[in-house]
Formats: sequence, C-alpha cells, structure tokens
Amino acid sequence: MITPEVAMQALFGYCRAENWAGYDPYDALNSPFLDPATGRAPKLVRLVATQLLKRSPLDLRGLLRVPKTQNAKGLALDIRSVHSLDETNLVDTDGLVAYFVRRLVELRSPGEKHWCWGYSFPWQTRTVCVPRGSPNLVCTTFVADALLAEYERSGDAQLLEMVASAARYISQDLYYEGPGVASFSYPSPGLSSTVHNANLLAAALLVRVHRHVPDADARERALKAARFSVSRQRADGSWPYGEGSTQGWIDNFHTGFNLSALRTLAGAGAGPEFDAAIRRGYAFYRAHFIRADGAARYFHDRTYPIDAHSVAQTLLTLIEFADLDPDAPAAADRVAAWSLAHLWDPRGFFRYRKLRFGGIGTSYMRWTQAWMLLAFANLVAHRRRI
Repeated sequence: MITPEVAMQALFGYCRAENWAGYDPYDALNSPFLDPATGRAPKLVRLVATQLLKRSPLDLRGLLRVPKTQNAKGLALDIRSVHSLDETNLVDTDGLVAYFVRRLVELRSPGEKHWCWGYSFPWQTRTVCVPRGSPNLVCTTFVADALLAEYERSGDAQLLEMVASAARYISQDLYYEGPGVASFSYPSPGLSSTVHNANLLAAALLVRVHRHVPDADARERALKAARFSVSRQRADGSWPYGEGSTQGWIDNFHTGFNLSALRTLAGAGAGPEFDAAIRRGYAFYRAHFIRADGAARYFHDRTYPIDAHSVAQTLLTLIEFADLDPDAPAAADRVAAWSLAHLWDPRGFFRYRKLRFGGIGTSYMRWTQAWMLLAFANLVAHRRRI
C-alpha cells in the first residue's frame, strides 16, 4: 500500500493534469437534455436523474453529454491545499494560487453587487431549482474563507476587498431573524431556512473578517446565528442537518464543519462561550463516525455508504483536534490507511464511495479529489510539524 505522502503527490498530479476540472455528484443538470434552462425536463425528471447519476456504479455522464467543469468551491479548497502543500515541500505549487484566484474572479456570480459564488451546475431541491452560478451561502463562505487565508499569507489588499464584499453579501442579504431564530438563508436568499453547518461556517467567516475589516453589526449577527445553532445541539452532542421537516439526519462532514466553525469562532474572539458545545460535539464525532479499523462512516447510525468526502472531513477534524485529543494523530493514520486500502484508484485519485457490496468508482473533482487533496496535504504537513 502506498504512503500518504506518495498518494498526496499522485493526487496533486492527477488534479493538475485534469486542470482542476471534473464531474460532480450533483451535476446531472449540466446535461443539455436535463438543463432547466431548456425546459425539456420537468422537476421530477430532474430530481430522479440527479439521484440516478449520483448513485449509479456506472458513470453515465458521457452518454448525457455532461461536461467537466471547474467549481468555485473546489478551487477554494485547492487554495487551502496549496497552503498545506507548501509546508511539505513535496510538490511544486508555483503560480497556482494566482491562477486559482483569477479563475474565482471569472467565476463570480454574474449580476450581483457583492462578490459571491455558486456552483458550476444547476441543482434541483425538493422545493426550488437553483440556477448554475447562482450565489449561495456555503459556496461563498468557502471561497471567501480561502481568499482570506491567502490575504493573511500574502497581504494582497484586493483579496481583502473581495472578502469584505462577500461578508456583506452574507450579513446583509442572507441574515434573518424570526421568533426564537437567527439564521442565514440557504441555499437562496429569502428562504428563511436554517441549516446548521451553513449557519456556523458563515458565522465563523464573519467573525474572522471583522478582525480585518471591523463591522460590529455583522459580528453580532454572526454570534446570534451561532448561538441559535448551538442551542439546537442535542444532549448527546449531535446536530441535525437543519431545522426543516426533512432535515433531521446526522452526518459526518456537516458535523465536522460545525466543530471546525465553532473552534474558529473561539479562536477569533468568541472566547470560551462555545467550549462545552465543542467538547460534546467532538465526543459524539469520535464515538459515532470513526470505526476502530479507520473506516469513516457517513451517517452516525450505520456504516455504509463510506464516502470519500466523509473520509476527508474525518482526517481534517482529527488533525484540527490533535491539540485536545492525544489519540487523534493515530486515529488519523488509521483513517488514511483505510482510505488508501479501500478507496484509492491506481490511476491517481480516490473513488467516490464504498458500499456494503461493491462501490462507486467515479472521480468527482469538487466532492472527492479537492477534499482528499486538502485532507492529505494537512495530514502530511501535520506529520512534519510533530
């Protein structure tokens, strides 16, 4: 079995050779036969087609003429990967961040007064169809977070201007309050939805931005939203995905997002307010999402499917909590070893999912490769620091 260092180098080479573009689990509507803009496929067909392509062990995208695309969120993850890759000195990243930033400028959601970003495909929810490139909270938060990290490394004032504008989009266009609720709308403005990982990730970004571009109103809104989502944490330390009637599931990577965001809030000036929630949440995470053999579970109450995105988030969460959990580095090594034994493809990428019987080997650039590159870059960098 190859080492994490070798896998990281091979995956970096694969992503670069693919020009950081690829398929996505949710990109079915990029097909000219299914694109909502054409009006050819009704809502039910769009929903079924998206789930079919996502779950099929055979990749049908070629038949449906789905193109490979660069995704703004994926490119944001790539920027963060470069920051860790540079610590390892194992690959040449010269010029990559500048390229990623140029592409993110080009992928900005059109017609918006603020800097914001959306996905490279239309996507159909149970209630709405979100157009390609339409700005949303999660995508904008990940892009702004990466640009802020690069600003903190390079001092490029243009990056800070973009980030500050994205923060205004989040705090002014997406924030809402209701009886007992403070939240940011997702996936679209005005929906008055409450998705906890989106809430907490946005709150963490706004508090970080406040340290560079003070905005007391945005910071207060961020803390209100964070406090609301923390209040919805269950006694066992878990969070449901959201407050909607169909959003009660508990999964690996969204829980990891919650924990990371709360740690960011604590480090960015929120103090110990969220410490108890972090401890309970991390204890739940360790107990329910990581098997003894290193398999990272998607859901808290069953093993399959085992998804590469969950594997990546498990590695990132363990590395982030290594200062609080002495066993975290060893657990991360077990997770990495399991993923290399069960998900690694000799062509240089990670397969999408392992199922109880068989698996899905499709390569997804944003969902799988960008996350796994970030996770393995962080793992290798962390190993070199200790």
